[in-house]
Amino acid sequence: MDPDTSHSATKQVRSIALRLSHHPEHVSDAEGFALLCARLRRDQPDRLLVADLFSGAGGLSYGLEAAGMRVVFGADHYSEANATHAHHFAGLSVDWDLSEVGVVEEVAALLRESRIDVLAGGPPCQPFSKAGRSGIRHRVREGLRDPIDARRDLWRSYLEVVRLSMPRAVIMENVPDMALDREMFILRSMALDLEHLGYSVSTRIVQTSDYGVPQHRQRLILVALRHNLEFVWPEPVERPVTLRQAISDLPSVQGGWHIAENRAGFQTYSGAIDPFQREMRARVPRTHAGRIYDHVTRPVREDDLVAFDLMDNTTRYSDLPAELRRYRSDIFDDKYKRLDYDSVSRTITAHIAKDGYWYIHPEQNRTITVREAARIQTFPDHFRFAGTPTAAFKQIGNAVPPRLGEAIGGAVAAAIRSSHPAGLSREDTAALLDAWWRTTVRVSMPWLKGATRWQVVVGELLLERSSQLVREALWPVVRDWREPADTLSAKDALILVANWINRQSAAEQLIRIAESLILADAESVSLVALDQAVLDGALPSGVGDLATLAGDSAITDDDELPVIVNQAILRVASRYANDLSRAKNKNSDGRLAVARLIGFGRPSRNAHVALLEIGRSICSTKDPECSVCPLVRTCAYAALHSLATD
Repeated sequence: MDPDTSHSATKQVRSIALRLSHHPEHVSDAEGFALLCARLRRDQPDRLLVADLFSGAGGLSYGLEAAGMRVVFGADHYSEANATHAHHFAGLSVDWDLSEVGVVEEVAALLRESRIDVLAGGPPCQPFSKAGRSGIRHRVREGLRDPIDARRDLWRSYLEVVRLSMPRAVIMENVPDMALDREMFILRSMALDLEHLGYSVSTRIVQTSDYGVPQHRQRLILVALRHNLEFVWPEPVERPVTLRQAISDLPSVQGGWHIAENRAGFQTYSGAIDPFQREMRARVPRTHAGRIYDHVTRPVREDDLVAFDLMDNTTRYSDLPAELRRYRSDIFDDKYKRLDYDSVSRTITAHIAKDGYWYIHPEQNRTITVREAARIQTFPDHFRFAGTPTAAFKQIGNAVPPRLGEAIGGAVAAAIRSSHPAGLSREDTAALLDAWWRTTVRVSMPWLKGATRWQVVVGELLLERSSQLVREALWPVVRDWREPADTLSAKDALILVANWINRQSAAEQLIRIAESLILADAESVSLVALDQAVLDGALPSGVGDLATLAGDSAITDDDELPVIVNQAILRVASRYANDLSRAKNKNSDGRLAVARLIGFGRPSRNAHVALLEIGRSICSTKDPECSVCPLVRTCAYAALHSLATD
């Protein structure tokens, strides 16, 4: 029985699983796949052939085909999604586990031999903790485990397919959290590996409503182009598509998996009233023009029916009468959400397969139907989903919105056609900044060239707010306090210096931190000690990050480098890309812009510190001294203002 009908307060009706036939050009083996690809190359030589890994139901596949490409391979280790993909797309659609090394090699061989042009997909990626990465490195070195962790390392499988098949373009879609991790370990390492393979790499967190998707849904997109080609991001639409435009033409229904309205049946459809709706109906066969399929939703409990009737789109779960709240309102304050017809929907996620309380219809007292969820994701009405309604909801929630795939696919195809060279790679930019930092003697924050983390902590807390003249005068005095014990031994001198510059509170803070580290038997300031000091509230997180980054002894592993985004660094990154909107999105686009300049690996440490110095002393808010900036030759801001030097 479908789990959505298990509530005792609702009438239990078994939902029907939809079985879909294979696409007319479906193939079942490597030989048939090779023949299909050869025929398509002969008959349609200008169409790019696409393989979609972790393809799900095929949202990205559908979008890429709408952009003029041809999808010939799909792989996903979820049987219902695989059946859906096999119905809608030609070629091979396989239920293979890409965490297995042998499967990765087999897939790569198929794609290489058939000269697949575009590799697309969204490998599941879970950010690592530093402790987790350290443990993995140790076990790999000791031969205790395979380098690929099936739970977390599917992104490595994806990269390995790229390395072995070398497509012309790579498109990766993922959750924004990949770019919000403190070190951005996975994303930065992927970008570096792709650049080493000869690809230019572009990354951005996109809002899908900017591309005509009627929901608030942010996704991380990575595009890599072989032969170092330039990628230009597609322009957003003029105005978002509202929920009313998306689903208001669909007929009223009651909650419940009623047989007459189930997967194999249909509702009567009267016609589209909006351009978006007409697009969703464009490929529905004429014989089905008066039908709407999959317009079914889960049963509604009697108490939920009362609750829904009391709600508008501003009502929170905690606003409902206590007798109607079956969950703790202090924890589940937004457990129920009625959608707003005149806005975009909240993000459709796979959780909709478990319950639909986040997606109560704007006007009717029920949760949204399978077809409404598909419309919100921009799947057209002829697109069907294999399995039960619950399986369909899961596939829809996990999918890439086709309209987003179409926008990205069109931009990739245009980049390949134009063959315009990209600018410096991440590694090149990092090397340029690294060299500048190494050879620059006079800097505004001399402690960043110190030998230890503790010197950075002392400089940041005690001298950072002082004038440049004071910093240069006092740094030689405090430079010898290399570790906490040195500072405590020179406590009188510290207090004297603090009194000179009116920084008594900073001196007291330094003494407290030093004493706590000494009590913890810390001879030097380790990364663990820094993190603990931040957690304890003794050390500002920004100072802790900077101390992690700077100092000759600061880093033992490349992947522990944080990505710091402050006003000075972000100003440099946004000007370099001529995208001031990044300055407004500090924790998303801003982080990606900074990561683009510092790369990944050993040079990125100095590159990152160099960005901070450039932002403080060169790339000022007014009258930047572009002529002395190491980035001037490739900086969009300098070029726009004709500030580049010969």
